[in-house]
Amino acid sequence: MSAGTPAPVRTHPGRAIVIGGGFTALLAAHALAKQTNVIVVERDVLPDRPEPRTGLPQAHHTHVLYSGGAEAIETLLPGTVKELQAAGAHRIPLTTGMLAYSHKGWYRRWAESHYAITCTRDLLDWVIRREVLKNAGDRITVMERTVVTGLTGSAAAVTGVTIRNADGNEEETLPADLIVDASGTGSRAPRWLEALNAPTPASREVDSGLVYASRIYQAPDGLPDTWPIINVQPDPRAGVPGQTGVITPIEDGRWLVTLSGTRGGQPTDDPDDFQNFALNLRHPVVGRLIRKATPLGPVKITRMTANRRRFYEKTTLPDRFVVLGDALASYNPNYGQGLAVAAQSAVILGETIQRHGWETPGLARRAQKAVAQPVNVAWAFATGTDVFYTGATETGPTAVDRLAARFVDRLTLTATGSGRVARALTDVLALQAGPETLLRPSILVAAMRGPLKPPIVHPPFTDEERQAVNYT
Repeated sequence: MSAGTPAPVRTHPGRAIVIGGGFTALLAAHALAKQTNVIVVERDVLPDRPEPRTGLPQAHHTHVLYSGGAEAIETLLPGTVKELQAAGAHRIPLTTGMLAYSHKGWYRRWAESHYAITCTRDLLDWVIRREVLKNAGDRITVMERTVVTGLTGSAAAVTGVTIRNADGNEEETLPADLIVDASGTGSRAPRWLEALNAPTPASREVDSGLVYASRIYQAPDGLPDTWPIINVQPDPRAGVPGQTGVITPIEDGRWLVTLSGTRGGQPTDDPDDFQNFALNLRHPVVGRLIRKATPLGPVKITRMTANRRRFYEKTTLPDRFVVLGDALASYNPNYGQGLAVAAQSAVILGETIQRHGWETPGLARRAQKAVAQPVNVAWAFATGTDVFYTGATETGPTAVDRLAARFVDRLTLTATGSGRVARALTDVLALQAGPETLLRPSILVAAMRGPLKPPIVHPPFTDEERQAVNYT
């Protein structure tokens, strides 16, 4: 080697391990596979078609992939949105394709500024899994029916994981240069960290007692090609249980209808109760529409819907260990931001490693702090509402919670009659801008002035939509 030739630089480690085989895990694996080999460790067998996956009960309910998440996926896997549409998913323009009844009244259907992808969670996960593995070559290995039992290493740095497959009792060690926990709400990372004598994260839970009930319907014949999302929202500060109803178009000409209610006002799995619950929401539009549709199966219930967050970004974690997805934070699904947060987190992880290099000390901690940005937005939306329901927290809403709620109330009211404010709120909801967007002088002035248009009295269907379902 000549004196002027630089020494070789190690550009990637020998291996990364991703714990979990779901949506978050596979996107993270793909982001890492651009730079190193990846092993995905999954405790179940992953379906080879769009069908339910063990350990994912929330898959029965409405999932919306907002454009902030869809565009993150496109960054990782260009063309995936088209693949989803080809498989039967819908691309719904926002707010053009949404009838939303907020606690301050009906939103108008403004010109498209963002979009949402709607389909069953089974289809979404299958397309993502197919696209990731199709593009992986030999860079990603999936170990199914394998359980991670712990971390190896020390409080300073993690060096690998211990595993056990379904057929054996002996543990095996897999060394790695980076471990990503994307194992979902059942993550055992705090216990694993404790075993290494490493600090464990502080956590917070906001539990409104929310219960989800969902049922699939065959939509009425003759609907327009683009049918809107229908969304009746609760008033979290009305002093009564918060009840919601959502209709989302999914594949094969069907609707996925999800109802929810907080403690004291929860839906059941009784089909007759499902219909009555929908009719007795703050507006009966969801109930009236599903009267015109044909139910295709039973009502599915999920009760574990608390907002839970572990503040890993504020913890001195061992290096080479990162936590993503529901293992980091899970939210009341009403706002539909969990998928977008997961996708953006995978992008952030990959970009952080690429920007700073694998050999940078504290790289994993840097990535963990960066991932907190989209998590903070979704957490603020979910808990800022749920904290007002009885029993959600031990102490109830704080003075800061109440002040923030008054500001959001004013913005929401203004958005019913101001395209500018509606666009700003959608920017944040779709995770394409941070909350600071809502503090711009132009938005603050608009909020002070209030809505520029009078309130809408009836659901803002187009004439074509109204005639298609004979809605009166």
